[in-house]
Amino acid sequence: MYRHISFARRCLGMMALTLVGVAATTQAAAAQAGYLFATFKNGGDAAAEQIYFGLSSDGRNWTALNDAKPVLVSTIGDKGVRDPYLLRAHDGKTFYLIATDLSMHHTRDWKRAVNAGSRSIIIWESKDLVHWSSPRAVAVAPEDAGCAWAPEAIYDEERGDYLVFWASTTKRDGFSKHRIWGARTKDFRTFGAPFVYIEKPTTIIDTTIVRDGGKYYRFTKDEKFKAITMEAAERLEGPWREVPDFSLAKLVGYEGPEAYVIEPGNAQRPATWALILDHYSAGRGYQPFVTRNLSSGQFDASGGFSFPFEFRHGSILPLSSEEMERIKAAYGPSKAK
Repeated sequence: MYRHISFARRCLGMMALTLVGVAATTQAAAAQAGYLFATFKNGGDAAAEQIYFGLSSDGRNWTALNDAKPVLVSTIGDKGVRDPYLLRAHDGKTFYLIATDLSMHHTRDWKRAVNAGSRSIIIWESKDLVHWSSPRAVAVAPEDAGCAWAPEAIYDEERGDYLVFWASTTKRDGFSKHRIWGARTKDFRTFGAPFVYIEKPTTIIDTTIVRDGGKYYRFTKDEKFKAITMEAAERLEGPWREVPDFSLAKLVGYEGPEAYVIEPGNAQRPATWALILDHYSAGRGYQPFVTRNLSSGQFDASGGFSFPFEFRHGSILPLSSEEMERIKAAYGPSKAK
């Protein structure tokens, strides 16, 4: 009898959790009103390698903000930033923007950028996406690193901190290849010791990680094949496994993968995800691919996306209606190219 009562209680508990999950999903879908894109520009002047914002109500059609001029400018380190990643803190009270400390306009030397570049990432903070702190440079890569490229971060539910990861070469192996390194932080000010997060036989850069349905999904650029890989894991620390039959595995000449939900899921259907890839080899900028089942790894090329200028390796942040209106008031939509 007690066993039956216990089983019944467990069933009721599971039903309650399911209902809470559905309600939370529905509430999140209702609350989300748009998206903010942080990016940088191609170009030969110093202003190109700074932070630009784009705004969208549907995640497909983007409008430039601030008259397509930089919103944030780095005057420290290399005095230029690339590959910005915008993150909402786990408590929802703070936003962090982290970026590569690199300006090819000033240095014009890719070998130096790879082997003798900055070991730091540039960090801004904001409480409202409008008023930002001054930029600060934080050395995260190991002391013999040649660079620290394309930093991103994700909150680790298990450990209660953030995993920050980026691509570095190191002197210890003659700067022979990029690996993905990682470090832990709780506040984006103090970081733990760097460690090799992803080791592959070939050079890899441009990793992004998203979470869906209790699993993590990781997209990375393999520099040898100039192609994107897709992996899945239950924990950020792994083990990670390649997603079989990833439909975009044979695409070449793409980098800067970013994935985000464009149609939130509900009790009847899973979320629709967009995976955007920078077709750098053809100078086409971001190209969109869409799936209705992220775990399947099956993506279709998608039309109906538009950008006011060629967005480069950046990131997308979902916004509430209040945040959308505040950003519009501060930066103003623009059709400038």
